[in-house]
Amino acid sequence: MSDQLKSLAGRLLRPTLLPVQFALLLFQFRVGRVKAARARGDRGAISIELALAIIALVFVAGAVAVALYALKDKVVKKVEQDPNMPGAGAAT
Repeated sequence: MSDQLKSLAGRLLRPTLLPVQFALLLFQFRVGRVKAARARGDRGAISIELALAIIALVFVAGAVAVALYALKDKVVKKVEQDPNMPGAGAAT
């Protein structure tokens, strides 16, 4: 890949993936809390933290889906704007 394509890909993906990065940090935090509760032997805290970790994981999956959908929309718009791209007039 050329340097221009790498920078373009970075500029397109970075803002789209920020919520995913935040959600992954949240999930890692919850897993750390589960490990700490397990080390203390607190069963109630373990189940609560596992439930919150699962909620965070679902949030990660949703953020990935939204990021992919937003990226698809950007690509479709670019293809529709460029008449030299194959399929430029066909995407509706």
